[in-house]
Formats: sequence, structure tokens, C-alpha cells
Amino acid sequence: MKHVTIPQDRIGALIGEGGETMREIESRAEVRLDIDSETGSVAVEKTGDPLTGLKAPDIVRAIGRGFRPDDALSLLDDDMRMLELVDLDAATRNKNDLRRQKGRLIGEDGRTRELMEELSGARVVIYGSTAGLIGGPEQVRTARSAIEMILDGAPHGAVYSFLERKRSEMSEGDLNYHEFPG
Repeated sequence: MKHVTIPQDRIGALIGEGGETMREIESRAEVRLDIDSETGSVAVEKTGDPLTGLKAPDIVRAIGRGFRPDDALSLLDDDMRMLELVDLDAATRNKNDLRRQKGRLIGEDGRTRELMEELSGARVVIYGSTAGLIGGPEQVRTARSAIEMILDGAPHGAVYSFLERKRSEMSEGDLNYHEFPG
């Protein structure tokens, strides 16, 4: 049994309307969730396939870090999909700096975060003092690099150029695995 603690304001998202999200996680990940809504502690107990059950704590953690339940459940779609959290506190000096850096990561009207998602292929959520990433290893690595560039003070234009270059490298890599008739 694993224990995961999530913020209390995310417990509603984990349970879902009428317990719908919790039941879907339990059936798809083959686990049983015991949620303590007072402390935010979630006990995850495997009931079926142990390998599928290994992803359940990450699903709970992802929802706790601000991902929509559908995005968190996508971790079950492919063995290579992963959740990675970037601690923004470690890259900031104080609360004002954290707020400024979060603003840089999100961008005006959320545009920077959207471009990061679009160009890297990873889902990106900025919540509290973390940036959460869900995707394949290369997608997550690319999005994490972009986040680190922004936290290090790189201009947004340079970050977008980096993301576009990585996107074209990833799509060229995909072409190597396909056979074209002709």
C-alpha cells in the first residue's frame, strides 16, 4: 500500500462528481483508494494487476498537482507515459520571485504554457510551487528543459525557438521508424 498526500482543494477533483473519478481510477488502475478528506492523505492499495497498480500513485499525485483527471489517467495509456514534477521553489528566492516566475511560465493569457504543450507534446500544469509534466520521456525532457530555460531567465523567444527545434527533431525521429511504400 502506498500513501500520497494531495492538497485539500484538489480532493474534490480526485473524488469527482458523485465519486465518478475515484471509481474510474479504481477500475482502470485496479486499485482501491482510501481518501482522508481532512488531511489530504490517500492510501492506494493494489487489487489487481500489480504493474497497472504501480501507476495509480502517480495518477493521484497528478490530480493533486492540478492535472485534469483525464490527463492523469492518460498515464495508463502507454507504459512510457510518465509524470514529472519540477519544484519551482528551488529556483526562486522568495514568494514574489515565485509569483513572477510562475507568471513567466504561464505567459499572457496562458500562451507560454500552451505553446510548451503544443511544441513538446507533453501536458503542462503550473500549480502551487510546482510545474507538472505528463508525456513520453522525450516530450517530458523537452518541456522540462524549456521550463528550466525560463526559470534561468532566458527570453521567451529563445525558448520557443528551442521548442520548435526539438519538435522538428522528434518528428524527424518518428519518420525513421516508418516504411513508406513505393
